[in-house]
Amino acid sequence: MKQANKPLHRGSGYALLLVLLALGGCSTVQGWFKKDGMEPAKLVEFGESARFEVRWHADLGDSGANFLQPALTKDAVYGVSGDGALTRLDRATGKQVWRIESGISVSGGVGSGEGLALIGSDKGEVLAYNEDGKLRWRSRVSSEVLSAPQAAEGVVIVRSGDGRIAGLNAADGKRIWLYERSTPALVVRSHAGVTLQRNLAFVGFAGGKLVVLNIRDGSVLWETSVSQPRGNTELERISDITSNPVADDEQICAIAFQGRVACYDVAQGSPLWNRDISSDKGMVLLRKYLYLSDTNGSVMALDKASGATVWKNEQLFMRDATAPYALGNYVAVGDYEGYLHGLSREDGGFAARIKLDGSGIQAAPVGMDDGLLVQTRGGELYSLSIH
Repeated sequence: MKQANKPLHRGSGYALLLVLLALGGCSTVQGWFKKDGMEPAKLVEFGESARFEVRWHADLGDSGANFLQPALTKDAVYGVSGDGALTRLDRATGKQVWRIESGISVSGGVGSGEGLALIGSDKGEVLAYNEDGKLRWRSRVSSEVLSAPQAAEGVVIVRSGDGRIAGLNAADGKRIWLYERSTPALVVRSHAGVTLQRNLAFVGFAGGKLVVLNIRDGSVLWETSVSQPRGNTELERISDITSNPVADDEQICAIAFQGRVACYDVAQGSPLWNRDISSDKGMVLLRKYLYLSDTNGSVMALDKASGATVWKNEQLFMRDATAPYALGNYVAVGDYEGYLHGLSREDGGFAARIKLDGSGIQAAPVGMDDGLLVQTRGGELYSLSIH
């Protein structure tokens, strides 16, 4: 059965709109989860205790409807536009080193590892470029690539829109292994990829399943259910993991849309704790705390050991807050109007704010050199510091 997943989005101010399709006995969902009659919160004024500063910025080209983000190597930043322009920038200055036209419509990227810059297309193509901009290989997976491919241990890990995970040889792009599983009747079209930690790949799936794979051969080390579907209708029973799991040396955590957040021991998969929190954006794990943005746009800090709430900021309600990034004394999140917010890691209060190019910020900020990178839907890439 081939699953052609369609988008199921959440936003604010409108009623739910759904289109159900039947393809080969499977149903897919397209629509928007909206809060009827509720508008995005207006930004409150506050006394700034910190400020963002732009270190450099570069024009990558419009992202369109695609969820695109930059990739980092020791010396370079790679960024891509929705129409396939792949750019290498100097990490320190943002100066363009080279720019090539890939010739594909990019729906997933940029990924990196093993000396490669990796992008994927809506036709299931995966392109791997050397650091000098020369194409090393071109391969194909089973369906559209909605997240950035990742590479480690000589293997490029690619997640396709039908839920399959392919391990490709980093040297030539030939498939080494394939992991696939059955999917529920309705699924959320998401940009969730894989999280690599040492020789492991952590992957969340529809139906709230979390799976840990060996990067080298694709074998399953353990799997568990983060969230169980609940409700009377198929729509209510959607409980998909739509963001990347987060891991450190001790534990792995994942969160489901219309479900819960749960953490496990990395080695054995033993459950540590769980809570009923829904998110379609994702989380970041740093030292003693887990930071996340929930479905309504609230940003919160949880105690890593117990899951208890440390603080919660509800002032970005329905503003489509991105997954957070924790940096120094602050937590950074973007929103649908292109604002980047800096929250205090101590209590979650607003500390800084900057408006970038005015287009929305979809992907979570990426840490770089005591600062962060933010790519907007308009295609501008910003290197910022906060102090």
